[in-house]
Parts: sequence; structure tokens; C-alpha cells
Amino acid sequence: MSTDFLFPKIADCSYVSCYCEENVWKLCEQVQRTRPEELNKCYAVFVSNEGRTVPLWRQKAGRGDDQVVIWDYHVFFMHNPLPNRCLVFDLDTTLPFPTYFHKYVTETFRSDLALRPEHHRFFRVIPADTYLIEFSSDRRHMRRPDGSWIKPPPLYPPILSNTNMHCLGDFICMSAGKGPGAVYSLSEFVQYFYKSPHVAAQPNN
Repeated sequence: MSTDFLFPKIADCSYVSCYCEENVWKLCEQVQRTRPEELNKCYAVFVSNEGRTVPLWRQKAGRGDDQVVIWDYHVFFMHNPLPNRCLVFDLDTTLPFPTYFHKYVTETFRSDLALRPEHHRFFRVIPADTYLIEFSSDRRHMRRPDGSWIKPPPLYPPILSNTNMHCLGDFICMSAGKGPGAVYSLSEFVQYFYKSPHVAAQPNN
């Protein structure tokens, strides 16, 4: 697929391991700066659940042949210009960068049917322009009780909104009606962003 005219290659993206929410914020910022007309077609997507135990496959941090890992949450970027043209940009996947939505979801999330309810995945989908304005994190979640870092932070300053309030939890929360954007189950997420090309359009009467 050819997306070089719109988006950078993975090597040109800002990336720090275990700071996926900031990596995606930086990608949104890059689109705003280089292709602002595309920003309204872009989204930041958080995946988590009430227990913050979500299995994802095809992840660089994963183990075994299936490269599966259980995250407390994960964040990826989507560009949805046309029906069935939605692309996923995940800086932590072993899949191509980007990958078409259906392939990404099928290989990364598989199905909730084979999982215990406590491992079912939910998705908070936030328009990129909203994410750029409202996301704010002082990185407290990456510090141990003694103040040391669990993982080294990015070299740039923390991303703080005008309120300077740490609100990462509002984005990870999967309770409908709380936090920005909209929350979907896995099946709802697929239904909203993917329509099978084999489904024929209904003729006009």
C-alpha cells in the first residue's frame, strides 16, 4: 500500500517503549503539522478493560510463535479516509506499518469468544484533534513508589494540556459516558470501522 505521501515511515516516528499513548500523540501532532487536512480522519484508540488485562497478539513484546502479550492498556493510531480503507498504525506490532483495519484486528485481537470475560477488549476511540487538546500525562504511572522510573521516559517534556492535569486514567477507562470519544466492544468496533466488501449495496427502489 502507498501511504508515504500522507504519513511517515515507522523509522521517522517518535517512539519510546512503554509510552504508547505519547507515541500516538506525537503521530497525531505530526499529521496536524504536515497534513492538517487529514486530521479529521484520524483517531487515537485506547484498548483496555475494567481489570486492565487485555491480550494482544502480534506484538513486539509478545512471547511464543503468536507473539502474545497481556497489556494493562495499549494505544494505536488510525486513519479512516474512506469505507474499507481504514489503516492502523501501531508502533508496537510485528505487522506491517500501516496495516489495513480488518487484517490488524483479526490478527491482533482475534475474537473475544475464546477468552474469559475478564479479558474481553474494549476500545475508546478519540478523534485526533480532541486527543491533541485533551490528553495530559505527567507520567506518574511509570514511576515506582521510590520515584524511580519503571521504564525510561521520553527525552521531551511531559505532554500536558492547558489544565496541566494528569488525565490518562480517563482515556484508559472503558466506562461509557466518562472520558473523551466513544467506547466500543470488539464487535461494535469492527462493525463501526469495517464493512465487508462482499456485502452488496442495496438497490434503490
